[in-house]
Amino acid sequence: MNETLTLVLALAAGVLLGGLFFGGLWWTVRKGVSSKRPAFWFFASLLLRMGITLTGFHFIAGGHLGRLLMCLLGFFIARLVVTRLTRTVEKPACLAQEAGHAS
Repeated sequence: MNETLTLVLALAAGVLLGGLFFGGLWWTVRKGVSSKRPAFWFFASLLLRMGITLTGFHFIAGGHLGRLLMCLLGFFIARLVVTRLTRTVEKPACLAQEAGHAS
């Protein structure tokens, strides 16, 4: 297979793994905050997310440093995207309250 295509696929796989990892983290925080057993949710989610991510990195890299680096780049890109998509919008009342403290 063409090396460029392999690297692009590794990048796409990294984005997918990152989306699963950070999307799962976002879901876990939302679920854990309202749960009666938050430690269970956080620990189980950590094991599951890390297991999937590290296994994915292992198989995608296949012993090639270039593939691993592209996969990590995709993972980082997914982090930026998920962080931006899940950011809560600040309410104007909060901004007005903060402005009042400045004077």
